[in-house]
Amino acid sequence: MLTKNSNITANFSGIDFSKYSSKVSEFVQEFSSRANKQGQFLNWVNLPSEQAKRVDEIYSLAEKLQNQTGASKLSVMGIGGSKHTVEHMLSINGLNIKGDKIEFYSDVDSASLERFLYKLNDNVLDSNFLIASKSGSTFETKDGFLRVLAMLVDAYKAQGKSQDEAEKLAHKHFIAVTDKNAEKSELRRTSNEQGWLGDLFIHDDVGGRFSAFDDHALFTLAYAGMKKEDMVAMLNAAQEVSTESLTADLDVNDALKEGIFWADAKLNGILTSVHQYMGSIFENTVYWNAQMQNESVKDTLKQIAKVPDAMHHSAEAHFNPANKFAFALTVPQDNGVCRENAESYIGALTKSYEVTGNLFVETVKTQGMGLTPAAAGAMTQLRAFATVYQEIVEKIMEGKEFPEVLDSVLQPHVEFYKKNLKGGVVVPGRISK
Repeated sequence: MLTKNSNITANFSGIDFSKYSSKVSEFVQEFSSRANKQGQFLNWVNLPSEQAKRVDEIYSLAEKLQNQTGASKLSVMGIGGSKHTVEHMLSINGLNIKGDKIEFYSDVDSASLERFLYKLNDNVLDSNFLIASKSGSTFETKDGFLRVLAMLVDAYKAQGKSQDEAEKLAHKHFIAVTDKNAEKSELRRTSNEQGWLGDLFIHDDVGGRFSAFDDHALFTLAYAGMKKEDMVAMLNAAQEVSTESLTADLDVNDALKEGIFWADAKLNGILTSVHQYMGSIFENTVYWNAQMQNESVKDTLKQIAKVPDAMHHSAEAHFNPANKFAFALTVPQDNGVCRENAESYIGALTKSYEVTGNLFVETVKTQGMGLTPAAAGAMTQLRAFATVYQEIVEKIMEGKEFPEVLDSVLQPHVEFYKKNLKGGVVVPGRISK
């Protein structure tokens, strides 16, 4: 089955969609009845259209932050969706290829901190810092923030500034992306009290892995030099996918087809599935999609990797007849000097995968070193919808009762380790002796 829109072409094989045709309206109705409803964590469905209204504001804030410190770089400090969505969006849009505009810090160990500072040439004054945390108290993010804040104060004092002057100048390097409610967010209170620039926030009912169009990602894209018109095109294309993904016409609803594809594998006893992304455009998409899989589908057997690197070590298992898989292959449309070999390589993989399991091959439009902005928006929103649709399809086909809030948008089990961080076990910013 071939599906095609202006940004993405997908070719499915080995799956009979007609088995699901009588249930398509039911699948879509289940999603539609929850979309954008408070407490359903599906507020990302119309987020692109809402964010399109704020593009001027976001670009203005990025310019103001650069101007008030003179720092050329932006360091993003956040974990999970606050990091992987941003990495993914930068990469697929062909931005920050040299790492000369954006750095990331999300670790808690000494070697990682030293490596991060090395990338800043051991001068924290050369960077501004985006601190991203919905609650504002995420341990890993708060730990990094407090360390950098202390370093900034020390750097300004070394220039002869007083303690008070140094602290005021240090706080000019920060911008917060957090809950808009200061009662809920410690980081928002800090931002307000210290006079940090602007109001960037993580929208309510948007989980981290679904937040690729939230403020932390858009602000970073703007800082990295994305053209304003390209951001608008990206957001419009993402919203178009939202519209298509809530229609009961399976010829139009590509997200539902992908959700059915993965659900069909599980329903037929195929426990392990594979999604390969071809080329360095998708280097960071792999991490984001893996997070989506682990937190939404809660499936530790899904293999997500970049090819051709991964083919060297995975081919032996993938093409062993004793193993049963469902495969997906996402590839960039190649219009350059490598086109013939790239297309031949993709053809060889496609032929091999078709023999060993169900398959869909997804070709995404490219521009320069990334995707077209519209393709970037469409593919990203498509992944979010398909992930939730997988749960909906599985539950309806198995006759299972739906929970009050879909399992795919919640992550209750992460609290298991978070509880062990409390009670004085760790102290953010603590200096070891």
